Amino acid sequence: MSTIKKFLSDTVIYGVTTIVSRMIGFLMTPLYLRKFKDAAVYGIYSNFYAWMSMLNAILAFGMETTYFRYLQKVEPQNKNKVYNNSFFITLFTSGVLLLSVFVFTRPIASWFADGGEVDLYEQYIKYFAFILVADALAVVPFTKLRAEGRPYKYSALKFVNIGITVISNLFFILFLPDWVHKYTFWADFAGTWFKEGWIGYVFISNLFASIVTLILLLPELLTFRFSLDRKLMNEMLKYSFPILVANISFIINENLDKMFFLKLIPGKAGKDELGIYGAVAKLSVFLSLFVTAFRLGAEPFFFSYSKNQNASKTYALIMEYFVILMVIAMVGLTVNLDWLKYFIEGNEKEVATYWTGLKIVPILLFNYVLLGIYMNLSIWYKLTDHTRYAIYISGIGALITIMLNVWLIPTYSYVGAVLSTTVVYLVMIAFSLYWGQKYYPIPYKMIKIAVYLGAGLLISWLSFQVFHSNIWIGNAMLLLLLGVTFFLEKNALMKLIRRR
Repeated sequence: MSTIKKFLSDTVIYGVTTIVSRMIGFLMTPLYLRKFKDAAVYGIYSNFYAWMSMLNAILAFGMETTYFRYLQKVEPQNKNKVYNNSFFITLFTSGVLLLSVFVFTRPIASWFADGGEVDLYEQYIKYFAFILVADALAVVPFTKLRAEGRPYKYSALKFVNIGITVISNLFFILFLPDWVHKYTFWADFAGTWFKEGWIGYVFISNLFASIVTLILLLPELLTFRFSLDRKLMNEMLKYSFPILVANISFIINENLDKMFFLKLIPGKAGKDELGIYGAVAKLSVFLSLFVTAFRLGAEPFFFSYSKNQNASKTYALIMEYFVILMVIAMVGLTVNLDWLKYFIEGNEKEVATYWTGLKIVPILLFNYVLLGIYMNLSIWYKLTDHTRYAIYISGIGALITIMLNVWLIPTYSYVGAVLSTTVVYLVMIAFSLYWGQKYYPIPYKMIKIAVYLGAGLLISWLSFQVFHSNIWIGNAMLLLLLGVTFFLEKNALMKLIRRR
């Protein structure tokens, strides 16, 4: 099997679980929007999960990337030390978080509630604390499965997590409300505690799935030993700390708008606007999951292939076809928004409310294309151990994000938020490309990439703004793009397919 085929195989296997997970989340969105009473409730959901993404990054402490890197640096007999050190770090960060949350639950809940029901928010905070800890403790065991080339167990456990989440959500949000009204047994069972339309059931479902997944990872968890290597630990922390800072900065770039949206636009108006933003963002899930699946397959591949003589050419080729696929997906989603919008239809009172946010979907999609490009570019500092540049690049991006969000969101709401992200990703790409070509030159065909990006943007703009999301005209332009792409790339694709 050729290296490219091996890379694609790993990406597909690991990516399937990501695709299914995000697709399930996407398919659950209509249920949430119909069952929650208004957009403000979905705004609470979006706010909490934005904060969760930040805390997940902190608890993981960059150990995914660090684990892969140090498996390549140590002798085979010392690989267990890399695992022990990595898991201990996540165990320590999880303990600190859990202790902090339970000491300061009331102040944290008051900050989130912002004049609302503090007691209710205390419940939410505790649920999320346990979800975060369970997920953090699973990070290194899951990474171990990937490093050992065990994609099927990795996928099976992820599917268990997905299944439990879906079944629990359906039970609490869809089935139980109906059964309580129809059957005496369920009325007696749930009569004293059940609250119809309560968003807390989504969090409880997530918690249950995370705990069961952690239990199923016990074979990997039990390989942990407290025999830590301090010298190796110090080296790993020096490597991972810049990645941690970069990951935090990256989360700031991607989710700061949702995290502080309710502070920049306070009250119910802010919750409604954030609810709309969170709902329409679900329509970009397809590109989001593609980027995530790519990262899961690409990171171990990039590290393991780095010593190959043709590594830089292979990385350039991967970037090229990654962008082409992302652009085609971006256009495909944009030209079909007129029927995709029904996934965020909401209830009878909220239809028009959610659809007012459709104008930002093409920009959201383009932002994910830029994110994918940045992820490709970022491999240079991981391979050369220049991880401090991750701090520089992401730090610059985070500062710009903060300034633009504070400036634009109070006036332009979520439109200002997504435009801020576009600017930030372009700046980060520019810096990463400049420094990357200096320390680890990769022969990217940037003009070709820019042409594909321009073509995708032009078609998306024409479809949405000029032809008002006409499905027939939009898909005709998509077919034209596919035809031209095939004509231009067919020789290279055939050569790639035949390569052994």
